Amino acid sequence: MVSHSGLITVMQRAVHKAAPRLRRDFGEVEQLQVSKKGPADFVSMADKRAEKTIVEELQHARPDWGLLLEEGGEIKGNPDKPRWIVDPLDGTSNFLHGLPHFAISIAVEDKKPNGDPEITHAMIYQPLTDESFWAEKGRGAWLHDRRLRVSSRRYLDESLIGTGIPHMGRGKPTEWTKLYNAIAPEVSGIRRMGAASLDLAYVAAGRIDGFWEDDLDWWDVAAGLLLIREAGGFVTDYRGQDRMMKRREYLAANGELHTKLHKLVAGALR
Repeated sequence: MVSHSGLITVMQRAVHKAAPRLRRDFGEVEQLQVSKKGPADFVSMADKRAEKTIVEELQHARPDWGLLLEEGGEIKGNPDKPRWIVDPLDGTSNFLHGLPHFAISIAVEDKKPNGDPEITHAMIYQPLTDESFWAEKGRGAWLHDRRLRVSSRRYLDESLIGTGIPHMGRGKPTEWTKLYNAIAPEVSGIRRMGAASLDLAYVAAGRIDGFWEDDLDWWDVAAGLLLIREAGGFVTDYRGQDRMMKRREYLAANGELHTKLHKLVAGALR
């Protein structure tokens, strides 16, 4: 068994407590109560129940920590303590349509000495496959007890790249089309799977070789960014800088592919 910190244990306990109900609800997806939250953005009772269960577990373990939640917004905690970043059901549209590709994402956000936020612990859990991707800053990224490494591919024409496609009210269709037209002819394939957290976990695991998307929320990506970096990969904004949160742009791959993808992206956006 790989040793890990108590925080990873807390996150494991939270996702494993929420997962059985999610699996049951997924099996009865047509009977779920669904309310419209925004343009093409739906939230189910399953989503809310999962978040409630996870929050209860996390607050029980660290009662003075704050939380940033997809559904519940921000819950203030001790400003001198870290906070939890939680997406209880990333891939809600997949879930509601019976597509078995969704995940629970939890991250710990602490502060650097200069006050900037940094992610120190991460977990992305796929309830249907029972896959637990986790990472701790400086201690690597893991799938259960197996060390993760990003893909070692060096050439774009051998690479499979993930993305998210703009839809009603989300993303920038014109900009995305420019990026697609620049990247697609150079790579072996592009995948749009519908759950950014799992896409990033798959980059960390070497299942896909790179990823780009913008207009993502912090709870969509916080855990995945640490996973990729701890697996030896690189994540930047489209300008190659570490301002992803501010610009809401994410470009991820191993070092060599990232350089090549960034060159394509920069050229497309000139």
